[in-house]
Amino acid sequence: MSDTPEYTPPKIWTWNKANGGRFANINRPIAGPTHDKELPVGRHPLQLYSLATPNGVKVTVMLEELLAAGHTGAEYDAWLIRIGEGDQFGSGFVGVNPNSKIPALLDRGGPTPIRVFESGAILMHLAEKFGAFLPTEAAPRAECLSWLFWQMGSAPYLGGGFGHFYAYAPSKMEYPIDRFAMEVKRQLDVLDRRLAESEFLGGPDYTIADIAVWPWYGGLVNGWLYNAAEFLQVQDYKNLRRWTDLIGARPAVQRGRMVNRVQGEPSSQLHERHDASDFETKTQDKLAPNPA
Repeated sequence: MSDTPEYTPPKIWTWNKANGGRFANINRPIAGPTHDKELPVGRHPLQLYSLATPNGVKVTVMLEELLAAGHTGAEYDAWLIRIGEGDQFGSGFVGVNPNSKIPALLDRGGPTPIRVFESGAILMHLAEKFGAFLPTEAAPRAECLSWLFWQMGSAPYLGGGFGHFYAYAPSKMEYPIDRFAMEVKRQLDVLDRRLAESEFLGGPDYTIADIAVWPWYGGLVNGWLYNAAEFLQVQDYKNLRRWTDLIGARPAVQRGRMVNRVQGEPSSQLHERHDASDFETKTQDKLAPNPA
C-alpha cells in the first residue's frame, strides 16, 4: 500500500481550501447561480444546453437518432456550455437545471416551456414525446428502463470514482484506484455477460438503454475515457466490444458525438448545432481562418 500518511477527518468538515485536481476551480459545496446570464434561445422547440461529455453525448445522439428516424419535430438548437469556465452557474442555466450539471433541455413545444434535467430523464422525455426507442410492452420496457437506470447508478463509479482518481486527482493513490478499478471491471463484466445473450442491452431492439450506456462504456472500450483501456484490459470483453462497434457505426451516433465537442480533431468538433447542414459547414476545421 501507499506510504501516504493516514488522514484523520476533522469533527466538522469545512470548505477552506481547493481540493486540487483538474476540476478544482469549479467544485464548490453550495448550489445556486454565481452570476447573471440569460441563456440563448434558437428557432427550434427543443433547446439543448450541453457539452460533449458522455452525459451530453447521450442526448445529442438521441436527437440525431430521432431525426434519422423521420421525427422532424426533434429538430433542435444545441448551445455550448463550457463547464470549465463556469457557464453552468449562470442564472439562466440554473433556472433550467438547479443542479448546475450538463445536459439541460428546455422543451418549448407546448404552451408552457418544460425544463428537463438529468440525462436519463431527458432520454425518457424524448422517447415518450416521439414514441421511439422505448418499448411499450411491459416486459421489454422494464428491461430497457432497468438498463437505463443501471447506467445512471453505475456511471458515477466510472467517472467520479475511477476516472477522478486515475486521471484527474492531483496525486495517484493506490487504494481508491484499486477500489474503483475493481468496480469498473465488475461493471464491464455485467455488460459483457448481458451482451453475450442479447444483441442490444434491452433485447433485440436498439433503445435509449444503448444510447445511455454507449458514451460511457463504449467510450471506455474505444480508449476515449481516461486513457485507461489498456489498464482495464477492455479487449477481454468481446461481447461488449462487438456492441460498441455496432453502435459506433450508426451515422446518427457519429453525428451526435460531434455536437458541442471542444476536443479532438477540428473536423469532429461542432461547437453549436442549429441545423443539419451545420455538420457540413460549421465544424471547427471549416470555420478556421485560411492561412495567409
